[in-house]
Amino acid sequence: MFGPGEYVSDATEGIVRVGDLPKPHQKKRTRNRKSAPCPICRRRSSRRRTNQRILHDLGNRETGRPVDVEYLFSIHRCPYCQKYFGVDLSDVAAPGSLYTKRVVELAVRVVVEDGLPYREASWHLWRDHRVFVPFATIQNWVEASGKKNPHKD
Repeated sequence: MFGPGEYVSDATEGIVRVGDLPKPHQKKRTRNRKSAPCPICRRRSSRRRTNQRILHDLGNRETGRPVDVEYLFSIHRCPYCQKYFGVDLSDVAAPGSLYTKRVVELAVRVVVEDGLPYREASWHLWRDHRVFVPFATIQNWVEASGKKNPHKD
């Protein structure tokens, strides 16, 4: 008779230091363009240099490793506005964020819809999705989204 599945223990259970977690799998993506429209005047601007940004994304449960996505993107200078700007990555992550929008949306959903406390949500994200997010960061995301009411009656 077949059962629901075989229990496989979590190899990372008991790890207390973030540095001891498995090393992430690196994915490379590029947004390197020869020219791009200026966000101010919409005129074409040539590339001046490139930069990179590393974002933590949802990991792979099968391999047991987190995923880091490295974006190579171009920096442009508008000859009319004299402004420097980078290629837009706002569809992937918020400006200044270390995590992709997929991670943020999942973390907020776990707290708001499932009702998990922030610490348990952090553990849930690691256990099921192999992405480590400090619980205070999750708390900031939930409060910024305005979806959790701190004064429930």
